[in-house]
Amino acid sequence: MQRLSDCHIPAQRVRRALRLTEQQFGGAPLALHQLQFVEQGRDVMVIPPGDSRPFSPVKQQWGFSFNTARPETKLRTLAGPTVEDLFRAALECESDQATLPDAVGYYRQVIEASPDWIEAHINLGVALYQIGEIDGAQDAFLKAVQLDPWNGICRYNLGCVLEERGEIDEAIRHLRCAARVLPNHADARFNLALAYEKRGQRRMAREQWNLYLRHAPNGPWADQARAHLKQYAARRKPSAPIPFPRKA
Repeated sequence: MQRLSDCHIPAQRVRRALRLTEQQFGGAPLALHQLQFVEQGRDVMVIPPGDSRPFSPVKQQWGFSFNTARPETKLRTLAGPTVEDLFRAALECESDQATLPDAVGYYRQVIEASPDWIEAHINLGVALYQIGEIDGAQDAFLKAVQLDPWNGICRYNLGCVLEERGEIDEAIRHLRCAARVLPNHADARFNLALAYEKRGQRRMAREQWNLYLRHAPNGPWADQARAHLKQYAARRKPSAPIPFPRKA
């Protein structure tokens, strides 16, 4: 912690980023020496072991890999800023609600130049969702899933949007995939439980509520999960028998 504090990243923010990363990637507890941390505005981004890309555990989206150049074969020549410059500009715009539309514009320019850059599609979907453009967010997440069907974050984001739109069966399909890829991703369990409830599958919902609490017993939605489980327990409580009428 001292080494990171010397780099001016507060220890409390590092601990929070570490905890969220462990929850979202479904692995064993991570040691600090296995990780690299990057400060992007107000966000602390984590570079997981074996990867070169920084991930924001708070926003659940990937950032630009500052150490790895994009494949040249996927880029078309741009006059002025490079796609890396545009990606950085988009990340900076995401820190303020007022500049989110600018972030959307930058991400679209990145995708036009580098259409297979999956992180740009994911981040575009998040930005669009935050400004209320649900149709566009769904399209961006769907494109990301098509590029990488086993990316758990893509599946989770798409499932959340589909659930919000009332497309429950498709939402469950994508959220179940996200839960398989990221088994300790607590939020995937929470949203899967909600989707099962909407479809009337209380047993499946109860299982997911319990899994959410297993992975995030003190998470932001823990009280809601316990409230749902309490309702199920009340329904299962046997009613008192109705006594036979006495003869006059």
